[in-house]
Amino acid sequence: MKVLERIHPIVLVLIGIFSVQAGAAFAKHLFGAFGPLGTVFLRVGIAALVLWLWVRPRWRELAGRQWRITLMFAAVLGGMNATYYLSLERLPLGLAVTIEFLGPLTVALLQSRRLLDLVWVLLAGFGIALLNPFSGALDPLGLAYALAAAFCWGAYIILGQRLSGALPGQQGLALAMSAAALMIAPFGAVAAAPVVTDLNWLLAAVAVALLSSVVPYTLEMEALRRIPTRVFGILMSLEPAVAALMGLLILQEALSGNQIVAIALVMVASYGAMRYAKAAAPPAKAEDKAAGGTS
Repeated sequence: MKVLERIHPIVLVLIGIFSVQAGAAFAKHLFGAFGPLGTVFLRVGIAALVLWLWVRPRWRELAGRQWRITLMFAAVLGGMNATYYLSLERLPLGLAVTIEFLGPLTVALLQSRRLLDLVWVLLAGFGIALLNPFSGALDPLGLAYALAAAFCWGAYIILGQRLSGALPGQQGLALAMSAAALMIAPFGAVAAAPVVTDLNWLLAAVAVALLSSVVPYTLEMEALRRIPTRVFGILMSLEPAVAALMGLLILQEALSGNQIVAIALVMVASYGAMRYAKAAAPPAKAEDKAAGGTS
């Protein structure tokens, strides 16, 4: 989009961070009515509808390779949203995002294998240990969901950059969001159905979809087109702090001193790992790949 191209990619990422965490905090209010899977279906389904009408993707023109990366990204996108919301049902927002952030941290460490990386691993490990997950202080199923979301988040960063280079504009995001909605439908559509009978709930679901999916994913895909994953990951290290702030302001989820220190340690480890990771080559632009032929 021409408007987004005039905005610095770092600004785009920062706006996306605050938007997605505010959306997640508001989404927890929908759990009582629709459950986490119903809520995530509403979030992804409404976002898919908005993006489809906005972008009008030219899906008939996609080559086989473009479909493959789109569907792979859709599976990761759907899995990340579903497991994240399932973890939010059992964990405070700030802690869920802190654990989930192990995904981007792993991506950064895989890009740079040096002795210094051990420092970041130990720092992040100590931070997670402060959360005391093995003593029963954290819900074990919530922890498992957060770890699954972490894996998906790491894959989202890698595949997101490839998708942004494979398809122009927001074509890939619109198609992937639509495919992700279809993947989640068997698990959340029935729970989400009552939303059509209550205008207030419907408006709330639309707000969550815009804040949590349409705005941040659109901004992130544009940013990933112009910055390497390493820089993107550095900016993402702010996510746990922003999540904790939104959890406090919107959900009144206060954290203990140990939990605040844990979040800070994971943020520092993530920043360090991504700051000193090897610079990744930017993805080839869609038009360049088209010129070279696609399978």
